[in-house]
Amino acid sequence: MYGRTTRNCKYMKLSFKFLSSVVLSCLTIESAARTVGGKPKRWIQPYKRAPLQDIVTWDEDSLFVRGERIFWYSGEFHPFRLPVVSLYLDVFQKIKAMGYNGVSFYVHWALLEGKPGEFSADGVFALEPFFDAASKAGIYLLARPGPYINAEASGGGFPGWLQRVNGTLRTADPAYLNATALYVESIGKIVSKAQITNGGPVILLQPENEYSGAMPNVKFPDPVYFGYVEEQYRKAGIVVPFINNDARTAGYFTPGSESAVDIYGHDGYPLGFDCAHPYTWPNGALPTGWRATHLKQSPSTPYAIVEFQGGSFDPWGGLGFDQCSVLLSNEFERVFYKNDYSFGVTIFNLYMTYGGTNWGNLGHPGGYTSYDYGAVISEERLITREKYSEQKLEANFFKVSPAYLTADRGNASNTSWTTSTDLTVTPAFSNSTKLYFLRHAAYNSLDSTRYKLHVQTAIFGNLTVPQLNGTLTLNGRDSKIHISDYDIGGVNIVYSTAEVFTWKKYSSKIVLIVYGGPNKQHEIAIQASSATVVEGSGATIVQKEGYSIINWNSNPERKIIKVDSNVYIYLLDRNSAYNYWAVDLTPYSSASSVIVKAGYLLRSAKVKGSTLALTGDLNATTLIEVIGGAPKSLSKLTFNGVSLPFKAGDYIVYTATADFEEPKFTLPDLSALNWKYLDSLPEIQSPYSDTAWASANLKTTYNTLRPLTTPTSLYGSDYGYNTGTLLFRGHFTATGAETSLFLWTQGGSAFGTSAWLNSDFIGSWDGIDAATNSNTTFTFPNLTPGKSYVFTIVIDNMGLDENWVVGSETMKNPRGILNYTLSGRPQSAITWKLTGNLGGESYADHSRGPLNEGGMYAERQGYHLPSAPTKSWKDSTGPTAGISTAGIGFFTTSFDLDMPKGYDIPLSFVFTNSSTSAAGNSSLATAYRVQLFVNGWQFGKYVHNVGPQTKFPVPEGIFDYHGSNYVAVTLWALEKEGAKVEGLKLAVDAVTGFGEVETVEGQKWVKRKGAY
Repeated sequence: MYGRTTRNCKYMKLSFKFLSSVVLSCLTIESAARTVGGKPKRWIQPYKRAPLQDIVTWDEDSLFVRGERIFWYSGEFHPFRLPVVSLYLDVFQKIKAMGYNGVSFYVHWALLEGKPGEFSADGVFALEPFFDAASKAGIYLLARPGPYINAEASGGGFPGWLQRVNGTLRTADPAYLNATALYVESIGKIVSKAQITNGGPVILLQPENEYSGAMPNVKFPDPVYFGYVEEQYRKAGIVVPFINNDARTAGYFTPGSESAVDIYGHDGYPLGFDCAHPYTWPNGALPTGWRATHLKQSPSTPYAIVEFQGGSFDPWGGLGFDQCSVLLSNEFERVFYKNDYSFGVTIFNLYMTYGGTNWGNLGHPGGYTSYDYGAVISEERLITREKYSEQKLEANFFKVSPAYLTADRGNASNTSWTTSTDLTVTPAFSNSTKLYFLRHAAYNSLDSTRYKLHVQTAIFGNLTVPQLNGTLTLNGRDSKIHISDYDIGGVNIVYSTAEVFTWKKYSSKIVLIVYGGPNKQHEIAIQASSATVVEGSGATIVQKEGYSIINWNSNPERKIIKVDSNVYIYLLDRNSAYNYWAVDLTPYSSASSVIVKAGYLLRSAKVKGSTLALTGDLNATTLIEVIGGAPKSLSKLTFNGVSLPFKAGDYIVYTATADFEEPKFTLPDLSALNWKYLDSLPEIQSPYSDTAWASANLKTTYNTLRPLTTPTSLYGSDYGYNTGTLLFRGHFTATGAETSLFLWTQGGSAFGTSAWLNSDFIGSWDGIDAATNSNTTFTFPNLTPGKSYVFTIVIDNMGLDENWVVGSETMKNPRGILNYTLSGRPQSAITWKLTGNLGGESYADHSRGPLNEGGMYAERQGYHLPSAPTKSWKDSTGPTAGISTAGIGFFTTSFDLDMPKGYDIPLSFVFTNSSTSAAGNSSLATAYRVQLFVNGWQFGKYVHNVGPQTKFPVPEGIFDYHGSNYVAVTLWALEKEGAKVEGLKLAVDAVTGFGEVETVEGQKWVKRKGAY
């Protein structure tokens, strides 16, 4: 993700640079490439080895895979944000169903090497199931393993122990390079085995990430460093092309430069991240010069946009991802994506396509648990946003429009192609097909503009259309792709003002589906001798010399036009077109496909003999209409394995009904369950001993960013505590003169701090979204001279900062106590101890990884894990009963689920937030913080007084839908009066269908050795 600044936040995606004195020597070795429709002009540099491969090649227009020219149309999907491997296929199939053929993915280094020198990629962190699911779905992958990824991930993907590296991150500093060695070698080998050359789905790899900005004191860009990163991956066995993602069109490492990548690419987030103003499209935000810049910077490679905006992140205190999905809506897709197509992009990745969840503290401090991103697929894996359907229409067009890939792009003009100067058209002409990308000249216009279109045709000359009735209309915030001389299986579409969804030539007929906006006039002309309306009404047909013209108004009534003897044109309005699917019969080929009207989701189609087997999801009883692709003599039609009675209709179309039976199930009422309660802050009670805690005795910090302003380091990462809640205990003997404690603490955006003197609460920093650190003075009554006292300080670590700007070292911003003053006493009067998660980097729970648990007492004991010894704990009515004073309570319960099989029923925990305070001040929300653990997995961090998230989806697989579930809630009250969770319930998000989901097996509770 590109560096950005958030509203009321001081976060930039910052980065560091690496350099190495390694000089790469490359042998120039020719390799033959299989090509169709053109010859690649560049090959991958062999990097001291035999010719790398000839399966993935490219020329200036596009990629070739096994000799076939492709438009790599991709969506971003991070496996680490969905820790249920049996759901990978679900997401891949939903992406594939849109017409995509690619997915880009990051790898989160911090999850795989939580302790330096110990790499582990097993269980939910294994990538092999991700690769297998991609292959099954027919998805080509772009691997982006970093080591720096940004991605709104804690540390930008960097493990916390890098805070102790005595060197500048993302540079050739040997200390940094040595730190990356094990990770890059290990992840490189894993990805290498999944390359297409080894039968896997990986066709591209991106070394580094958005290496595009640096501090003035750092050499930048550094080709020696960048080349070192490339060589690391080549040594690990990577042979597929390297691609980069410049954060802007800076032209770094383009072909021909030192340490060049094979294919140059860049990112783009033109509307930014202002979800608070979802209807604001600022003047000048639409890119217009990217094509020209590409031709100057990298004319020998395909035009690649490696990250283009698919949604937006949302900060603590934001307005939620539903707002973001409005800002980056289907209208945004139509205007901005079609603008990108006008530039000739053929490597196109949308960030995000499925966002997922920042479970287990894996996110950066600028965002909350949800990483929904307002993407086309929601966090719950639902596809109910209209932007999903819009993307299906757009991507499917390019699957059946190969002329786009090699078309010559003309200049945008508001005078040459329409009758209105308020409109701009960018033409793209191949040897035959002509495309016209139409938008408003003022891209953010809300006007509905009438126009006629000037098209060129090879046989019939220049035409102004529509020729029959009326004019065309472009609504505000809309864009269209008009066509002329468009071939469909040997039949010439002279022109069409309606947009093409898909077409297919079958043995007995040709099917073409076009669509238009609601109630818009359209016209299509086809080179044919006759045309007849066989379904619907309202279409006007006029025969001209050599071609037939059909003119109609697009509305919910479908119209079918039979042209000559075997061409069927379906005229739809856009909303109706959303229900049509074009599904390939084999994973990586569009040569054979079915066209089906099928409602919510069609996942796959297979033909075996005279049987057509469809799989998909239903959310209502649905008419299934097989328009094309059924076997010649269809004898059996199945949907999700169930045989459906069907009727053979006209035009070789088959119809059936797939019944949706509303599932019956009961969810537990959380307020009625038996809960158990445990005090999770025993540290403030007098009998508590911290002898097992780490002594804060480092007189010099390992952190090179911030020198100490305390006698010893109080930075968590100096002692191996990189995630979750931090606790400090400061011991001193009073003189009686002490009246206050000043603390400067830092935990990241929206963090909180609470302090106790012995067992007495002395105050909190409640946290706000804009503050990453706080200066707070806590006062207390007179102390007894000569008596021993202890401060207990609790700090919420919200994740480590990203590291986008090379040399800024922001990832090293420490978490903990930056400074303190005990009034009337020197700093040395206090002796400190600290703790975080049990074991720190030698973390206890390897099944859930190094970030899932923090330093609260219940977490250190492992009581958030299933089978915890709760029997002797106090009975409670749950977190809604709350705690009566400032502190940390721990609540647990268990319940069984018996959900019906064959359905996808996403569940969420929902918190009530009425924004009232315990002190009666209606203008402020009570300050409390909650962690939600489900079967040991931390799937929610709720900050009641900051927000915005109140709904926390938890996927099947984390939930056991057919067995017992253990739920634990930590409640940290930051106010003297304590806090109660206002309400907590389990809710259903939707009901559709999917296959069997395996429950993820994580470690269960056992008494932890050395727990304190």
